[in-house]
Amino acid sequence: MTTAFADTLFMTQRHLRALLRQPVWIFISLIQPIVWLLLYGALFRKIVEIPGFGADSYIDFLAPGIVVMTCLFSAGWSGMGMIDDLDRGVVDRFLVTPVSRGSLISGRLVQGALVGVIQSAIIIVLGLAVGAKYPGGIAGIVALTVCAVLLGTGVGALSNGVALLARRHETMIAVSNFVLLPLVFLSSVFMARALMPGWMQSVARYNPVDWAVQAGREGVATSGPDWSLVFTRMGWLLIFTVVCTWLATRAFRVYQRSI
Repeated sequence: MTTAFADTLFMTQRHLRALLRQPVWIFISLIQPIVWLLLYGALFRKIVEIPGFGADSYIDFLAPGIVVMTCLFSAGWSGMGMIDDLDRGVVDRFLVTPVSRGSLISGRLVQGALVGVIQSAIIIVLGLAVGAKYPGGIAGIVALTVCAVLLGTGVGALSNGVALLARRHETMIAVSNFVLLPLVFLSSVFMARALMPGWMQSVARYNPVDWAVQAGREGVATSGPDWSLVFTRMGWLLIFTVVCTWLATRAFRVYQRSI
């Protein structure tokens, strides 16, 4: 266990050093969420006037969803880094060393989680700058960040699993485009669930993106959050993350048997 932890720490540091050489990528991945926060926040600001929407300010409603969406998109593309390492033979070289095999996955996930925390903080501050309010205070912001990072870690594990099985950039791009946007629009990121079509509400009930949005929004949107709802959704997200990580490790074993 100690060796696995040390190897995970080493792999995390390796990925962080690579990121520090090009820190601009953290901000490049924020461009689309920032555009959506600013443009959607302005374009649909009067949507809260629809009876049953359940919020007084659309920017207050939207900001937690954009935090979750940012971590989702960043994690969904993390498999591209795995494919790059496969193409360069980096993964194969690590396989002939005593390094823990699990750390080759977990190191990437820890690095992705740290990036998710940074990106979440940037979006939260930007939300404040454009008028969003977080009555839930620090505790609510922490809950929102934890939910977003848990979702991102699970999706990042799946992304790396797909990369290990597909090993092609084209396949990774196709899978990410096919999965990420539908997950967002089949959740309550942009629209209150009560106003969504019935079939979308049914899908959202089992959508991990909606779990993260619901819990995060509940944490920051009121001065007295329903913590039972928040912790329940966190529990579901934790289970989702554990299952996805297990699937990624299985994909890694499939890759090992193929070489």
